[in-house]
Amino acid sequence: MPIFTGRRPPRPRLAPELDDKELGRVLKSLADPHGFPLPGIQVHVISSLVAESGENWDRRAHRLSVLATCLPNASLAASWLTRAPNSADAMILHSRMALRDAKATGTAPDESGILEDCYQAVRLRPEDPAPWVLILSLMRMQQRPLQQVRTIWQEIVARDPWHREAHLEMLGYLSPAEQGSHMAALDFIDSRLSQMPAGAPSSGLRLTAEVQRYQRNVRRGGLNEIIASSHWNTQDVASTLDKAQNYWLQPGFLRYAAAVADLNVLTFALVASRRFTEAAAAFRAVRGLVTPWPWHIQRNPVEAFASWQTRCWR
Repeated sequence: MPIFTGRRPPRPRLAPELDDKELGRVLKSLADPHGFPLPGIQVHVISSLVAESGENWDRRAHRLSVLATCLPNASLAASWLTRAPNSADAMILHSRMALRDAKATGTAPDESGILEDCYQAVRLRPEDPAPWVLILSLMRMQQRPLQQVRTIWQEIVARDPWHREAHLEMLGYLSPAEQGSHMAALDFIDSRLSQMPAGAPSSGLRLTAEVQRYQRNVRRGGLNEIIASSHWNTQDVASTLDKAQNYWLQPGFLRYAAAVADLNVLTFALVASRRFTEAAAAFRAVRGLVTPWPWHIQRNPVEAFASWQTRCWR
């Protein structure tokens, strides 16, 4: 039976910053033409925001990733790099945006420029996994051989064993849609989960894979869509969903920067499996902060989120 009756659910909104309030304030100010109109001030605000992360590589990666996604063009990143030519963060943001633009336009990325930025960032801050994650993303885009990709992967996990973005990059690379197979992806997941501490930033790896598999079948239609309808009833998948639902919704259990993104994945999975009572609790944990994936599969993600939230909240 649905819970939380008699309460108004929070109004859903796309929130690339998730629950990072400082990042949200910076994004809002950058979007306001009267906020920080001068490039020098904008650069200072961005560099200070990233620097506040210290050696919390998880938080630093989240902030740089969101900035690279939300800044309208690369001019601000280029301005930062011009003003601070020895800033590893400026190099990483500049390369992230170059890779973003290449993916968006379907053009070949500037491999030499990205690698030059990344390896210079490695020299400036050798303990940071971020430049290696960018190289991994570049290699994935270029469909490089697994042996080359594994070499970069080892550099990442030596610095940050549970880097969320790196795990998702490897999952994508090893998927049947790219350079791997369903079994290759499962082997990777199993090998990582066998060592992964509870609540690590890569905790959502298996559930993400299951949602991706479910959505692939839905998109194919026909018999595959029928298969998708029973996806959540298989023992392994149901067990994965049970564990996530039992642990992730405990207050304070997920502490990493992109926890809300994984809670969106959990909420979607509970809705897709028609577990509406559990989904109501997950919607409450998400607090209306919507991520485009996985909600975009059928319609506008905010509309899809809102529709299911209303249904589960009654």
